[in-house]
Amino acid sequence: NRAAAKHLIERYFRQLTEGCGNGDCTNEFCASCCDFRPLDRNSAAAKALELFKNNAKLCNPHPSKKESSDTPHSDSSANENIHLDSKMSDTDLCPTKEDFSDVHYLTENTVCMILSFCEEEGDYSTLIRIIGRIFSNADALMKSFRKDEPNATENLDSFKPTDVDKHEEQSEQTLEKTGASSAAALPDEGPNEAFEPCEVTVDIGAVRRVYDRLLNIDQVEAALVNALIYLTPNMELDLEYLDVYETNPDYLNIFIIVLENSNLHSPEYLEVALPQFCKAMSKLPVTALARLSKLWSMYGLPHTRRMMETFQQLITFTVVSNEYDSENLVNDDTTVVAATQCLKVVFYASILGGDVNVEHNDEEEEDLESDELTLHELLGEERLYKKGPRVDPLEKELGVRPIDSIRPLIPFEDFINESVNEVVEMDKDFTFFKVNAETKFSFQTCPFILNVITKNQGLYYDNRIRMYSERRLTALYSMAQGQQPNPYLKLKVRRDHIIDDALVRLEMISMENPSDLKKQLFVEFEGEQGVDEGGVSKEFFQLVLEEIFNPDIGMFTYDDDTKLFWFNSSSLENEAQYTLVGLVLGLAIYNNCILDVHFPMVVYRKLMGKKGTYLDLSDSHAVLYQSLKELLEYTGNVEEDMMLTFQISHTDLFGNPVLYDLKEQGDQIPVTKENRQEFVDLYADYILNKSVERQFKAFKKGFLIVTNESPLKYLFRPEEVELLICGSRKLDFEALEKTTEYDGGYSKDSQIIKDFWETIHSFGEEQKRLFLQFTTGTDRAPVGGLGKLKMIIAKNGSDTDR
Repeated sequence: NRAAAKHLIERYFRQLTEGCGNGDCTNEFCASCCDFRPLDRNSAAAKALELFKNNAKLCNPHPSKKESSDTPHSDSSANENIHLDSKMSDTDLCPTKEDFSDVHYLTENTVCMILSFCEEEGDYSTLIRIIGRIFSNADALMKSFRKDEPNATENLDSFKPTDVDKHEEQSEQTLEKTGASSAAALPDEGPNEAFEPCEVTVDIGAVRRVYDRLLNIDQVEAALVNALIYLTPNMELDLEYLDVYETNPDYLNIFIIVLENSNLHSPEYLEVALPQFCKAMSKLPVTALARLSKLWSMYGLPHTRRMMETFQQLITFTVVSNEYDSENLVNDDTTVVAATQCLKVVFYASILGGDVNVEHNDEEEEDLESDELTLHELLGEERLYKKGPRVDPLEKELGVRPIDSIRPLIPFEDFINESVNEVVEMDKDFTFFKVNAETKFSFQTCPFILNVITKNQGLYYDNRIRMYSERRLTALYSMAQGQQPNPYLKLKVRRDHIIDDALVRLEMISMENPSDLKKQLFVEFEGEQGVDEGGVSKEFFQLVLEEIFNPDIGMFTYDDDTKLFWFNSSSLENEAQYTLVGLVLGLAIYNNCILDVHFPMVVYRKLMGKKGTYLDLSDSHAVLYQSLKELLEYTGNVEEDMMLTFQISHTDLFGNPVLYDLKEQGDQIPVTKENRQEFVDLYADYILNKSVERQFKAFKKGFLIVTNESPLKYLFRPEEVELLICGSRKLDFEALEKTTEYDGGYSKDSQIIKDFWETIHSFGEEQKRLFLQFTTGTDRAPVGGLGKLKMIIAKNGSDTDR
């Protein structure tokens, strides 16, 4: 810190000007050395700064020097030097050989002194002993590397101000290289300024510089590993049973210091030390984890990524080193569980450290609870539905959600661990998530580590269990009422009146008994024979969407450039039509169907609870976005050149211009350089939110009727919800060929089948999409790729080869 630095520079200065008092001194940078060339005070000041920067050897005062210092001096600066010298005899600044045993905590200066001593002796045993002793003791480590040491406020009167400023400049440049968090150690900053939100007392910059020097010494690595193995079990007990963090929040310093070790991912730590450390860290209370997350969010990308990779490497190393089955679940592996919980802290640090928008949230609609007990509640089913975390405790403490992230420090995809996804059994994990949340760990409480395929399996189990539950409850209710049970959601529609029939039926169900929408969907077209095993439902969805998105109806507008639909703010259709669209999307997710819909991403963000903002215009209204972007970047006179006001114009359904004031009397308020950002924000808010509020509210209501109790919002990000509804644009026909089944006499070795696949593989991208559209009703692959499709090729009857 600043005071300690000044003390050391003062020591070097006196060594250069007065010497140590030892006539046999061999230090070439000491005035007592016979080979030393005398320097004037200015040269000595500059040299002292250089020696400090290089951690050069610093002589201990010779006994004769100490004795002479007891005699009175008339020079006030000399008196000050004596006063400083007495302070510098403390073990934390310049411990002598016999005082090393009295080192009870570490500072950067202490480590430098011990290193200098060991290098001179050619023996690092003293350093290793001290490192082992301090790093294995929680109290000692907690007190080490503090930002400010007490009683260190003296000024360096013997230096010119310019010299000190020059040194501080050099220090700042050095610290900048170590990352944003090193600002904590800058001399110009007072205590707790750099990390005010987390109020940590550790000098991060000093810790990193110490590690840089220590980790170059092979013997020290082993000492750090052994110390950590000895330290962590005691920490785990302290946190679990003694509430040490609540008693002393500085206990967090231990975790901050240890995690600055850039070698934690190396094999020496992965076996024992790091797993034990993660278990201890997972015992920290939520408030402490939130402080860590806030602190790490300031570190910048390299340090945050290093910590992410450390925990990921431990998880992967542990998973590949073990074998898991239905009896030995990965959920019961304490190392994997603890490392995943630690990774969550880095995940939220990545969100906080990137571009984030915690505002522009839609108000949550309150569920209208009935006073009457439902059959679900009487049978205890409702409790199962609503149980399970909907808000992560750390997320709540930090006040930020993944959906608030515009651009995280580390891409979300980098937090996915494929090794875990390969071994996790989602049926068991789902049970832990829903039923045994207090006693068993579920990876769905850390959804960032799961890929969309695995999360979709969890959603599938959730949907299926709800369907079976509704079926069972209906059977019980029908028996009690003496009625014929109706265990499915049956829709009987006419092809030429499909919208009207579907709308009336679904509207009646949603009003009378919304829980029926949780049943498995079966569609029947009037006058047609057939059993719905998925294909009829898919055709129903396709026909409904084709009619609803028909531009002639006017519910949605279509952009030829982006190939996307948007809500028509001038639509004459009633809200029930939009509710039907929302219901269809919800039912498609619930019944695992891919829909051929084309919405911009902002629709899915709005469904998840975020309002549209200026940045969302980039894909929903690309031309408008570009115009507003040019306005924000314009360097000329905005008011005179653009001649814009806070009144905007757009066309209605019939092509007539409609004027709208973004502010009261907007036509009287010119857009200027000063208020153009406000203009852009209000414009985007009107286009994406206010102008379509009625239509979107009805649409969202329909979607939530089906998905409101689903973990969809908790598990998935907006781009993943789009993937669930619309499927992936990546088409792997090789995977489809491998999973296709054959019937009626065909096999993969039949010549006609070989010719068929040869033809398919020769198609261009567009032809492949048309083939997929013809066979499945959509030109996209389901979640998990084309290999997840169940395609059967059979003969058209036993008497034909077609």
